[in-house]
Amino acid sequence: MAVSPVLVDSSYYIQMLRSGQDPLRALALTAASRDLAVCGVVRCEVARGLRERRVLQRFQDFWDVMIWVPTNDSVWKGVEEILWHLDRKGLMLPLPDVIVACCACKIGATVLTTDAHFALIPDIEVIDRPD
Repeated sequence: MAVSPVLVDSSYYIQMLRSGQDPLRALALTAASRDLAVCGVVRCEVARGLRERRVLQRFQDFWDVMIWVPTNDSVWKGVEEILWHLDRKGLMLPLPDVIVACCACKIGATVLTTDAHFALIPDIEVIDRPD
């Protein structure tokens, strides 16, 4: 059975950076056994917080070799549906989290995240540390 790819949420990168750790080094180890994925929301959320151009370039180079998940019409329709259903249950999740979750669903990926919101999204497999 094939191992699902891992879509790395921005919360993972941010938590690692805040704790003084290198998320790219940890993810490189995971990439030896699983494909890694990224979407535009994650790239933008993480990139905006990187202060130095050389650090930004290092992250961009890393993301450029990951599976790219575009946010096309089918992803946006999925986001719309999930938000509508969760809102009816009184669960008001951040839009970026639902976008990331729908991108993961699109490619059958597990989401690597430290954000508890993802546990509230149906049909998403979530892990909180890389394998």
